[in-house]
Amino acid sequence: MRNQYLAVLSLVMLCISSYVVAVDATQQPTLANYKEGEKWVWKYKGVTTIGEVRADGKDIKEIISKNGELFMVTASESIPLAEIVKPVKSNTSRYNWPLQVGKKWTFEEHWTSEDGTKGSTIQDAEIVSFKPEKVEAGTFMAYTIQYKGKISNSRGYSAATEDIHVYAPELKTFIKLTQKQDDYLYTEELVKYSK
Repeated sequence: MRNQYLAVLSLVMLCISSYVVAVDATQQPTLANYKEGEKWVWKYKGVTTIGEVRADGKDIKEIISKNGELFMVTASESIPLAEIVKPVKSNTSRYNWPLQVGKKWTFEEHWTSEDGTKGSTIQDAEIVSFKPEKVEAGTFMAYTIQYKGKISNSRGYSAATEDIHVYAPELKTFIKLTQKQDDYLYTEELVKYSK
């Protein structure tokens, strides 16, 4: 009888610990998580170590409906939300779903800039915390994700990089971003969110 009791107790504890792990993980947002009228506003600034301002402004994203289909509208484009929420299957993406404290991976992105320059960003990523984070738009539970690595391009440029993304699952996006690239510091912070 005692052995049966211990077996049942062990099974119950295993189920509880599996549930706790599942609750602690954040899945990729789906189409159902978004609503028409949602709007995010960030302020951003990029400054070199000698004080040269290379970026300064606001970034806005909003969810709208066209003929019954949801779109995310940015300053330069209108993207079907169904495209944005397609499941990410890559192990080298910016966010490696599900998000969970302690998770590590390599982020790898190959890109072409507007002038045709080809480049790549390769960084080791780690989720270091999940806790309340305060930004101008409010206080939200958020993951802090550190990225450290290198950026390089076909013109011979190469720089060490360190990025911090603070991602709030409730808002389905980052609420704060810090990027260091040799002598350049770029910051972005959510200043307003509305549903």
